[in-house]
Amino acid sequence: MEIKILFNSTAPHDRFSTGWGVSYLIGDQILFDTGEKGEYLLNNVKQAGVDLSRVKDIIISHDHWDHTGGLWDILKARSDINIYGCPAFGEEFKEKVKATGNRLVENYGFLKIADPVYVTGEIRGEYKGRFIVEQAAVVETARGLTVMTGCSHPGIVTILRLVQKQFPNRKFHAVFGGFHLMNAHPRNISGILQVFRELQVEKAGPTHCSGKETEDLFREAYGDHFISTNIGDIIDV
Repeated sequence: MEIKILFNSTAPHDRFSTGWGVSYLIGDQILFDTGEKGEYLLNNVKQAGVDLSRVKDIIISHDHWDHTGGLWDILKARSDINIYGCPAFGEEFKEKVKATGNRLVENYGFLKIADPVYVTGEIRGEYKGRFIVEQAAVVETARGLTVMTGCSHPGIVTILRLVQKQFPNRKFHAVFGGFHLMNAHPRNISGILQVFRELQVEKAGPTHCSGKETEDLFREAYGDHFISTNIGDIIDV
């Protein structure tokens, strides 16, 4: 299965629109997060030659503007998409989705969306001293488990441990997305790298809110197994 990077802060060509947040297309029918702005996301979709009319499901990791910003432009012309959110998302977000006529699916725990894609359901975390929930996406293939995160507010290790419990006999093939380590001390980053080694994560790609130091340390540790997440990149899982 292929995962295409549709939005991020880095791109190989200036024809792509960069910004804050992430958006990944899983296969050709499932979208994970939508970046900060619809105009930017739709431009990247066009430049990447993606047919959004094939998208049936959209996973929102958490209801922050940089992960939901592009959602509304997509839903303007559609009324047949399943939007996977968490029960503890804000009421404003929920009502806005429902007003478009599309279907909001709120799940607490692991849920299979389509073979072989799952959402973790809400995982409790903290952001700026306040309660927050977030979910991640998991793709199960012959190579192992691929985990995609929006910001990892609950902690990337917490997320991976939860996934491990759900799939106790499967290895981690790839883990990428926001790890929320922008202001983390290098010792903490090194500790997380050690957990990745213990979990035998084959490939890794921190981006977005992970911070440059985190990206540099992971790139050094993973070498050829570091995952690039530039807009337009395709990750084969």
